[in-house]
Amino acid sequence: MRLDDYIEGLRPDEEAERRRLADEKSYEILDYVDEVQSGFESAVQGDTLVGATAPSVFVGRSSYPNVSAGILSPMAGDADPEEFATSGEWYDRGLDIDNVLQYRTGLLNSRRAANVNVHDVWDGFVGTQREVAMADRPVDVEIGLSNTPEFDRDQYTNPAANAPSGPNASAESADLTENPHVPRYVEKTLEDDDWAAEGAMTYLYRRGLDVYDINRVLSVGALGQSEHRRLVPTRWSITAVDDTVGQYLRGQIRDAPSVDRVTVHVEEYMGNRYWVILAPGRWEYELVEMKAPGSIWNPDPAGDLWMASASEGYEGRTGYVDETAGAYYASRLGVLEHLADRGRQAKALVLREVSDDYWAPVGVWQVRESVRNAFDGTPGEAETFHGAVSEVVDHLPVSLGALRRKSTMVAGVQSDLSEFT
Repeated sequence: MRLDDYIEGLRPDEEAERRRLADEKSYEILDYVDEVQSGFESAVQGDTLVGATAPSVFVGRSSYPNVSAGILSPMAGDADPEEFATSGEWYDRGLDIDNVLQYRTGLLNSRRAANVNVHDVWDGFVGTQREVAMADRPVDVEIGLSNTPEFDRDQYTNPAANAPSGPNASAESADLTENPHVPRYVEKTLEDDDWAAEGAMTYLYRRGLDVYDINRVLSVGALGQSEHRRLVPTRWSITAVDDTVGQYLRGQIRDAPSVDRVTVHVEEYMGNRYWVILAPGRWEYELVEMKAPGSIWNPDPAGDLWMASASEGYEGRTGYVDETAGAYYASRLGVLEHLADRGRQAKALVLREVSDDYWAPVGVWQVRESVRNAFDGTPGEAETFHGAVSEVVDHLPVSLGALRRKSTMVAGVQSDLSEFT
């Protein structure tokens, strides 16, 4: 499909949809918080919480190496616990920001302090947390609480840079009331205590586990050589898995033939639009983010659009990405999965527009799933990478000159002086 025809098909109702949430921020979440409070009162019996986990766990990063280890349990009594676990199914079901916040705030984080060095810990609260994370389905637990959680309604109406979460409660104990089902290949990585964590992660990925499942197992210190096994804060483990699997996939396409044409793929989700341009050549990748004033990451509605970028060449990169952080690795994973499926390599430019419809952070998973799904359907085509960028930039909130000043890949496109005005 010609690129101009492809882009033309994206236009209907674009402006109306773009402004909808800017004028009407939905706070139906508060009604849901009331339901959560009611559900909690029903679930707690005295000082004990009885019910199924998500199956989800959470490891905090404050005061590392002494961290907060938590088990997450849904408070809605009739809810399916598995629906509360972050996964690609959230995208498939078309969840919006409100839906995600409802799931997040509907989880009670029963937590207690723990040291990250846990390679031999399989009893007590941390031991139960580790078994919950390794299970491939929800597990019934009985948690002894030492206090009653409090609901801060203000955090739900004024979401900050960190995604809102449900109430927290200090836990004294946690016991399984049933035997968890652990996949055999997860058991294999646990039993092989001479296996480096990176190799164990790629093994699990090749066995069909998605990055969401691998992240949980890594977070509770169930991967790697025994003397190095430790709790990994959830935020760190997400990026570590995306990066490790991405490096594995880059190795898979290292000697693959190049794509033979320039294609443009686009996806919109939760106030974010992603443009992915693939062009013939050896592997090269860049993510450029454009965050509108009034969006969660650029909250001043009267401010300037904020831009960030990060890139890598054929050999990859060695340092951590600061400007685009976890979005860089999540987006790269989606691109590399697509190329590995095709047995091809390419130059890949991802342009992320964050509009002011993105009024609350939902997590880097939406970046990963949006890019993964951008490759569905028939793409637009262009004669050259230069031509693709020139046509796409007409639909971006920045000029070609501004994009070139921020983007390493676009800076390589020849231009005349008029484009810098």
